[in-house]
Amino acid sequence: MGAETDDGADRAAVERIRAAIVDAVATLTEAGARQEALAEYVPARRQFLIQREPVLRGIGSVWRLGVFLLDADGILRATGTLVRATPPGRPQYQSRSAEERRALRAAAARGRFRNGETVNFDAPVIPLDASTLRASTGPLFVRDAQPLVRWSPAAGDTDARDFGAYLSERVDLLAHPPEGA
Repeated sequence: MGAETDDGADRAAVERIRAAIVDAVATLTEAGARQEALAEYVPARRQFLIQREPVLRGIGSVWRLGVFLLDADGILRATGTLVRATPPGRPQYQSRSAEERRALRAAAARGRFRNGETVNFDAPVIPLDASTLRASTGPLFVRDAQPLVRWSPAAGDTDARDFGAYLSERVDLLAHPPEGA
């Protein structure tokens, strides 16, 4: 099989990814599935001689689908970092990671997210083109003309799942959550 044949087959795999995303958006929209906030982290900065604290600034909403975030426009992102918008509390100086989480909760509070709201940030957009997906080390990649998902950063190519089946399962769980979820 030549490079042109591989490229054409990989482009067909990308088209299957796009079609699955369109179907997912339609299903989730129709079901009124729960969405979460999407934000960008704006670090501390000085503006007109005034020190501004870090803030999580809202930029939209997404559906959480396992290792992916998907918005209503069909933009697929890799799941990044999330924080629950809760009062940050006072510094306890227990551990560095606890203080980092407290600082992120404070940034979410400054971003005016509702108390208890889940805020996703640092979630890179996944480019949907064959050459990028062939070389991808992220959650979505293409091998042998098949769109595949790494469901864990530690999972290698051999542990990958079919993208269409993975997305369909996640969409179904979100659109029709189990009783009590």
